[in-house]
Amino acid sequence: MLALYDEGAPTPCPAPFNLTAHVLATALTDPDKIALAIIGPHGADRWSYGRLAAAVRGLAGGLAEMGLAPGTHVLLRLGNGVEFPIGFLGAIAAGLIPVPTSAQLTGPEITKLAAEVEPGVILAGPDIALPEGCAAPVLDIDAQRAFYESDPADYVMGDPNRPAYVVYTSGTSGRPRGVIHAHRAVWARQMMWDGWYGLTRDDRLLHAGAFNWTYTLGTGLLDPWAIGATALIPAPGVRPAQLPLLLKRFDATIFAAAPGVYRPMLRDFPHLVLPKLRHGLSAGEKLPEATRAAWQEATGTKVYEALGMSECSTFISGNPARPAPAGASGYPQPGRRIAVLGPDHTPVERGEPGQLAVSNRDPGLMLGYLRAEAEARHRFDGEWFLTGDMVSMAEDGAITYLGRADDMLNAGGVRVSPLEVERALLEHPAIQEVAATEIAIKADTTVIAAFYTGEVQDEATLQGFAAERLARYKQPRLYIHMDALPKGANGKLNRRLIRQDYEGAHGLA
Repeated sequence: MLALYDEGAPTPCPAPFNLTAHVLATALTDPDKIALAIIGPHGADRWSYGRLAAAVRGLAGGLAEMGLAPGTHVLLRLGNGVEFPIGFLGAIAAGLIPVPTSAQLTGPEITKLAAEVEPGVILAGPDIALPEGCAAPVLDIDAQRAFYESDPADYVMGDPNRPAYVVYTSGTSGRPRGVIHAHRAVWARQMMWDGWYGLTRDDRLLHAGAFNWTYTLGTGLLDPWAIGATALIPAPGVRPAQLPLLLKRFDATIFAAAPGVYRPMLRDFPHLVLPKLRHGLSAGEKLPEATRAAWQEATGTKVYEALGMSECSTFISGNPARPAPAGASGYPQPGRRIAVLGPDHTPVERGEPGQLAVSNRDPGLMLGYLRAEAEARHRFDGEWFLTGDMVSMAEDGAITYLGRADDMLNAGGVRVSPLEVERALLEHPAIQEVAATEIAIKADTTVIAAFYTGEVQDEATLQGFAAERLARYKQPRLYIHMDALPKGANGKLNRRLIRQDYEGAHGLA
């Protein structure tokens, strides 16, 4: 059987449509319900649906008064506060296109990015680098908040296929790329409600991420609001060790985080009493099976994992009604059509490794890359968008993630998933984190190397440990201890940087 899976067509997006109007529809039917609580050890800042919609539409009115043309880019330089989602939704409500950016970008980085974005206005937070030489007016926090009190603007309705927002991600060329999403992208996210979350309007979803992370924006805010639930977001400065108390105190029913948040929580709290919690969600990187098992032991609840990307959000997941088999990420969500493709970009047989691809009919798929049309075309082949993720599909359709195509290891001509090597080595009690990558040891020779943190171990000991768990061709030839492994802003291991730094330091770059 071919590795092709079709879960039926999703319900078409209505037209005319506006993403913000859809997300905040509960403000019309239940304005006093709490949409958002920004929570910390000393209390919460609560926003009802009515208050939130008024601020969003007020900001939209203020932006409209500036005379910005429809489709103008609005650059968001905002920190971890409620101003971020209000700015994002306010711009979309006004028919403009927000471009969220990481508050951690330096002056030179945001200057380069702004030259590509060409914003018509910048929404800025305090102490966040702004682009140099950019003529766009800057609205600081006080100016934005003043707009919240303005007369509310009507939502600008239109074609659901028109651009709504741009988010930046790493492109296939290695440089950041602006991913252009349509208004319909939020409608497509309904496939996750049952396919991943098991989400209902009665839920209280606590997302551990900052406001200005796209995982938080979608899973932590837009989806709970679109269904009429309550979003709980930790206040700035809240540490992972404080999350268990907040989960209990604010009656969270669903918890969402990256694997890197689950681990320190479990280290500090091996037993958690969370009577209202139904389950956890994980995305951003592969969830180690040991972490999954430890969470279930500590809380009595499961963690459901999802696989996706900025270009299409998540589309593979386990869920309460259909948990993922051991080791797998899950199944294609209802309404998705996906395939696992070989080097010739045709479906492989089930059970064989290949590249995960999403049908271009998926309403959640991006419109393209900002000012990078050639790169966007490179990612499409006929019906299929090529994700760059290597996976295998079981006979029942379950998807097992094997790693990024550019992270896959070559062992004597055989492709090896770095995750498989890392999972084996993480069973060693002295190893805290590990990254497996392929490095050059001379001009024409590469080997698998394991970079790890924790207690320094004798290399022969680690070789023997790996030999008990991995086939010979999968075993690292080098073991390098590090004080910390480099990661991106979203907590993902940066294997490419590890490889580049090592090869550069040894004159092999």
